Amino acid sequence: MYSPSIEKLIENFEKLPSIGHKTAQRLAFYMLDLSNDEVKEFTEAILNAKKNLKFCSQCFNIADTDPCYICSNPKRDASTICVVEDVRDVIAMERTHEYNGVYHVLHGSISPMNGIGPDDIKIKELLTRIMNGNVKEIILATNPRVEGEATSMYISKLVKPMGVKVTRIARGIPIGGDLEYTDEITLTKALEGRSEI
Repeated sequence: MYSPSIEKLIENFEKLPSIGHKTAQRLAFYMLDLSNDEVKEFTEAILNAKKNLKFCSQCFNIADTDPCYICSNPKRDASTICVVEDVRDVIAMERTHEYNGVYHVLHGSISPMNGIGPDDIKIKELLTRIMNGNVKEIILATNPRVEGEATSMYISKLVKPMGVKVTRIARGIPIGGDLEYTDEITLTKALEGRSEI
């Protein structure tokens, strides 16, 4: 229906999450309507992000620097680590302006059905941080799904014998929901109502 160049552009937009064929078409034609300078600026932004962003060697958050701006901030409480599944969860927690500790990004959750075990996410690195640091509390803020709950329980069983307080954010977040889509008030209440497990 379209020329091969346009079809290829549409196909590439369809690879993006939550982008169907019609939205991909709209995006493709939007890009074609941009000036060459605007297209160049857009593509350079993508290439620069891919080139410059890296994972923090301490918390595994994505950042321009290593360590990231949170880990390198002396005003943050390094004795409290909030464990999340995804980089976007860090942003969701930061929007509350209530948490002053540091983070640990697992980059996933334990999911045997999908072939993801404890060795496939950053649990070993979390344990190393606990052993090497002055950590007093681990806040488990994994998503309230079966996989997130299983991951929290697994981490809790590993950390508790180390003498570190382990808490779980309260259940104010709907089951099946994701932290990145939860509003700040709900996240604040969940953080305030966390309980030891």
